[in-house]
Amino acid sequence: MQNNNLKDSLKDWRGMLKEYQKPNTKKAIVQLLNSFLPFLGLWVLMYFSLDWSYLITIALALITAFFLLRIFVIQHDCGHQSFLQFRKWNNAIGFISSFFSTIPFKYWSMMHDIHHAHNGQIEYRGLGDIKFLTTEEYDKRSNFWKMNYRIRRMPILQFFIIPIIYFCVAIRIPLLYTHLKKRKNIHWPHIINNLSMIVLYGILAFLLGWQKFLLVHIPIILFFGMISFWLFYIQHQHEENYKESKDNWDHLLASVRGSTYYKLPRMFQWLSGNIGFHHIHHLNSRIPNYHLEACANANPTLNSFTNILTFRESLKCIHSKLWDEQTQRMISFKEYNEIQR
Repeated sequence: MQNNNLKDSLKDWRGMLKEYQKPNTKKAIVQLLNSFLPFLGLWVLMYFSLDWSYLITIALALITAFFLLRIFVIQHDCGHQSFLQFRKWNNAIGFISSFFSTIPFKYWSMMHDIHHAHNGQIEYRGLGDIKFLTTEEYDKRSNFWKMNYRIRRMPILQFFIIPIIYFCVAIRIPLLYTHLKKRKNIHWPHIINNLSMIVLYGILAFLLGWQKFLLVHIPIILFFGMISFWLFYIQHQHEENYKESKDNWDHLLASVRGSTYYKLPRMFQWLSGNIGFHHIHHLNSRIPNYHLEACANANPTLNSFTNILTFRESLKCIHSKLWDEQTQRMISFKEYNEIQR
């Protein structure tokens, strides 16, 4: 019944969103300036803070990581060809942004497009969000693999260790995407991206001193990885969710129910590039991030059917471990154990 009401109320969702997908050059330029310039300024300040106290450097790294998140959102929009009107500028800015985020532009964009095409499909878990098991799948695992899964779903691994592995290995080695049909289109750009970044970082380390460079840049990347993994987790691992087989999958339901409206305080909404309006982004990925809030305000019906989470409410999602196909929700290990009694 709820799904029917959603479909009836949002049957003209394409018309609701159409006017917001047109890029605005002025807004894009402003976002470039208020993202890259503060990042560079804070980075330089961190470098000089090494002579004062490394605690100050770490504190500044957390703030700088949020501006890196804004840069990554720009890279993300460029991958969707939504940030600016012309493809060549989107590709150029996305490529430059990747030197800051350390995430290869073309490779990540292709993987992210796959995520958008299959978000909420059980068969495509782990693309763009964190992989999970259903209760039935978990039930069939041996005790060893159950323990393995429990360990991997621990917060310290999900939001600290796994981001390190992702940034150091998963997005560095082209062999990891050999299963993709269009891998030839991203193989060499991926290698060029990695090599270019090594050269740039090598030059900076030589000029600034490799120890100081690492002491400044590594904490930024670590904080950025933790924040971005948390955001991806919250957007698709919430309790009242949408997971379906590809044969029965529905784009509208997957976007509105399978994504969240992460209602953050104004400052953090700005620092995260409006990515909290994730349900709208999944409905139409051609809407640039700087139009998402206006779109949400003009179309409150979009928000009435999605999962709205505040930061405090989102903390409960840490307990989302398994997808229960019977109740159509993410459940905790405690709930799973109670069901098995």
